[in-house]
Amino acid sequence: MLTSPRLLAAAAALTGTLVLGTASPALAQGHHHGGIPFTAATATQQADGSFALTWTAPGVHHVTVYAGQDRDRIAQRKPVARAAGSTTVTVTLPAADRWYFELVPDHGDPLTIADRDLHLASAPNFRDAGGYRTTDGRWVRMGEVYRSGDLSKLSAADLAKLQRLGIAQVYDLRTPAEQQAAPDKLPAGATEHSENVLGVAGTGAFDVTTPAAAVQAMEDAERTMVAAPSAKSAYQAVLDSLAARGDGGTVLYHCTAGKDRTGWASAVLLTALGVPRDTVMSDYLASNTYRAQVNAATLAQLPAAYQPVYKPLLEVRPEYLNAGFDEVAKDFGGFDAYLHDGLGLTHQDLRELKEQLLAD
Repeated sequence: MLTSPRLLAAAAALTGTLVLGTASPALAQGHHHGGIPFTAATATQQADGSFALTWTAPGVHHVTVYAGQDRDRIAQRKPVARAAGSTTVTVTLPAADRWYFELVPDHGDPLTIADRDLHLASAPNFRDAGGYRTTDGRWVRMGEVYRSGDLSKLSAADLAKLQRLGIAQVYDLRTPAEQQAAPDKLPAGATEHSENVLGVAGTGAFDVTTPAAAVQAMEDAERTMVAAPSAKSAYQAVLDSLAARGDGGTVLYHCTAGKDRTGWASAVLLTALGVPRDTVMSDYLASNTYRAQVNAATLAQLPAAYQPVYKPLLEVRPEYLNAGFDEVAKDFGGFDAYLHDGLGLTHQDLRELKEQLLAD
């Protein structure tokens, strides 16, 4: 029987190689009363290139919307929309690397949002890790932290876009074998850090034969991402970088599919920032949407008898993430203890993390 890290590594490698067509089927926070009145807000680019902006702001009568390509320099000269305190509007703008939208309420502080998806055809699960509201009314800033899967297929145009977006630090959470099989392509000027979450050199063989065994393997692997010393070290490195980066540019963390090791990284980060569990779960499960076409193509390469066995490996499910949180409770007694005792983060580290990433 394989160890859990090797099971997950084998599953990750299988996903990557099947997409390439080369694998055989036999194989809790203190309260802070911020001034942002928005309780929900999203920006979603539509198929025709326009943006659907949706927000909820109880007690607000009017919201004025401004747009800009630099999150920190959105000129409040010409609004792109005006609407009521809770509504959806459609905005059409010229093509750009990324548009940010500043929602300015008639009272309270403004909020800047963007489409979470970067729409990279060569990396379908590449998205912003921010844009979520915390339990105390603050918001995780967008354009600061990104998450992704495999970067080995990035096109020259995508790499240029990522360079213009300022990605400076890249944390590769994969095993050495995965890195060698699919080396990262990095935007110019970015620094890469290898943080092997699973702590194994290779991917081993995949030996589960039933859907139930595959689900169990994924749950066990999620627990490993909490308990393994290599995982603690890797996730500590990511959070330390985010807390201490200052003006050091944006951070990206990734694995092969961008859903398991990367999914736990985002769950840890968002929970540490005070994002509620149901929002953390929604962000985690979004990988199923971003990877839907890839997963369907992967399954289509397999004989019908194999598809139910491999499907749990390609997906994320609530029970997977819950297994990680259950392991936190079992090993540490609570999430704060996990951050302090498991990942070695001090109270000062967490304060700096929030100062860096939260808008209020």
